[in-house]
Amino acid sequence: MSFFEKGAVRIHYEETGSGFPLLLIAGGGLNSNIAGITGDYPPFNAIEEFGDEYRCIAFDLRNAPPGQSTGPLEIERPWDSHTDDQLALMDHLGFKKFMVLGFCIGGPLIWNLIKRAPERVVAAVLAMPSGSRPEMRDLFYDNNIKGWAPQLLKQRPDLTMAQAEKFLTRMYRNNPDFVFTVTRDFVRQCRTPVLVLPDDIPAHPYDVAMESAMLAPNAEVSLFPWKEPKERVPLAVRQIRSFLRAHRPATA
Repeated sequence: MSFFEKGAVRIHYEETGSGFPLLLIAGGGLNSNIAGITGDYPPFNAIEEFGDEYRCIAFDLRNAPPGQSTGPLEIERPWDSHTDDQLALMDHLGFKKFMVLGFCIGGPLIWNLIKRAPERVVAAVLAMPSGSRPEMRDLFYDNNIKGWAPQLLKQRPDLTMAQAEKFLTRMYRNNPDFVFTVTRDFVRQCRTPVLVLPDDIPAHPYDVAMESAMLAPNAEVSLFPWKEPKERVPLAVRQIRSFLRAHRPATA
């Protein structure tokens, strides 16, 4: 495990394997950290599954209390601040192009990566992507104001609950529709190959995942459900592997 610093930001990351770079974004919302890739949270351990073919890069999201990445709480640009970190990390490692696999919050973050750097993201896998339900617009704000914010403030006496509230409002309430970071028109025009593995829990709405897959012109979708029974998970992993191989360039 290593640390990368850029200005006031310090990102904790881990590299495993060799080959074309595959950025891994753990689930867990704003608590996203490396253990969410290697531990019990995901349906499969992405490093174990893909480290034999790819240079896997996992990291702790900035200011995730269970992790070790720290930096300013950028109230006016919450999503972009995380995207800054991801792109800076890939710059630090020397990767001009990469693929990305993300769980949960990884969905909105991946769409933002594609929006910000379409020439760098070769292909993307969105597993159990987060999205906004019309009947539960405040779900993410409420969950994080009760969970993430108090944990962070215990570790960061320089921050206040008022700042956390403004951050979460900008992140989840100012544009509380679809996938938070991009519009339907953007997805409709997106040429990046994407593979969507839908879920169907409050934070991972099936309808939003499927809508994004149907809008994106170069999208594929997995079988559903793919996490249960557990015997289906290897089939989903095989589909991810085939998708990544189909879009993997020779060099980064």
